[in-house]
Amino acid sequence: MNSPVPRSVLAPLALAQFICSFAGSNMNVMINDISRDLDTTVQGVQIAITIFLLVMAALMIPGGKLTDRYGRKRCFTAGLCLYGVGALLSAVSPGLGVLILGNSILEGVGTALLIPPVYILTTLLFPDLTSRAKAFGAISAMGGVGAAAGPLIGGFITSALSWRAAFVFQALVIAVILVLGRRVPDPVPPDPSRPFDTAGAIWSATGLVLVVMGILAADDNAWLMVVLLVAGVAVLAGFFRSVRAKERAGQEPLLSTRVFASRTANLGLVTQNAQWLLLMGTSFVVSAYLQVVRGYNAIETGVIFTAATAGLLVASLGAERFAARRQQRTLITVGFAVAIAGVALLLAMVIGNPGAWAFAPGLLLIGFGLGLMLTPSVNVVQSSFGEQMQGEISGLSRSVSNLGSTLGTAVAGTILVAGITATPGRAYGLAMVVLALVAAVGLVVALRLPRGAVVVEVS
Repeated sequence: MNSPVPRSVLAPLALAQFICSFAGSNMNVMINDISRDLDTTVQGVQIAITIFLLVMAALMIPGGKLTDRYGRKRCFTAGLCLYGVGALLSAVSPGLGVLILGNSILEGVGTALLIPPVYILTTLLFPDLTSRAKAFGAISAMGGVGAAAGPLIGGFITSALSWRAAFVFQALVIAVILVLGRRVPDPVPPDPSRPFDTAGAIWSATGLVLVVMGILAADDNAWLMVVLLVAGVAVLAGFFRSVRAKERAGQEPLLSTRVFASRTANLGLVTQNAQWLLLMGTSFVVSAYLQVVRGYNAIETGVIFTAATAGLLVASLGAERFAARRQQRTLITVGFAVAIAGVALLLAMVIGNPGAWAFAPGLLLIGFGLGLMLTPSVNVVQSSFGEQMQGEISGLSRSVSNLGSTLGTAVAGTILVAGITATPGRAYGLAMVVLALVAAVGLVVALRLPRGAVVVEVS
């Protein structure tokens, strides 16, 4: 673009990422309230949260691809409208089934439509690396703050009014984004003739759903877990075989193998997955433990989580200064190291300690570590590809991140829920150890990122 883009266009994009991340974590502090009101269980609420995250992860790649055909701005607006309808339906839900329809399905599909355009538009509107890094910093920071502050805001609204009001709050924010979003341009015209791989979308979504369902079945039926996991892996393998077949035939698949051509981007995708798995896993495990075992209410749980929000905010506010002085690889590596220290501290100080203050130091470090690395990881991935591949890489990037969120709630949450009544301390400890191992994997992968410049565009 020849003319500079007003910074005001960032507001609706960043706010959209905020509310979608908020939606993924704010329900964690409503577990007791929702389960009582809708006559369900902790596991029922966990399933609703997991399905929401799973729908996002499963449909992000198709959502990113649709932006090429129908336009980024149009998909962004359609996603916002669908999300708003889902939020209002959730607010009046009489039972768990309607809540899953509104929150897990409609909000999930809406998010999958609106989030890829956020990252595609940012990449296209801010073509130089300096302005793009700042823009991604603002969006990633709002996403991280939304996830970290979700328990506090959700807890406050739930305690002051009702858990249903939290969904009304989401609908109001969506209305604000729709108004602000009118000024966001779409720099590349849509191409209605662009093909869409419907079969590939079904293959990929089905495979991801089966894998996550297998994880959720772990505490009920080991054989069912194995069957679902094997089936999921088989379906995903079939999806990738179909991708190669379409490419050999000269057709356009849902996800081109070119998105895996950059080693740097591949490593960045792994770090993104680990980051969101750690964030959402910690959010669910600690929230459930505080409410079910320690007996804290929604606002008390949310207040405890202000430590993570504060840590993330401090790191995000210094992101531009850190980026000017340190390599992106260094920031991601240090972020994982700090987060691991936070998990270890959270585990060591909380076990056997009845005081709420014991959670603060660990959550503070986890938030600060995540704040350090969220922006560099996004910039590493998005900037590794040229304009023509932004739809695909944005969909893949957001799918990988949301799959991390899904796995965080599914894996760590399943471990906790399985033993939260019989052996709560042991179940909590085991869940946190798993999260620490995930962070350790992220650290090892971050160390393999190349030193110096990490941007190598693949057109």
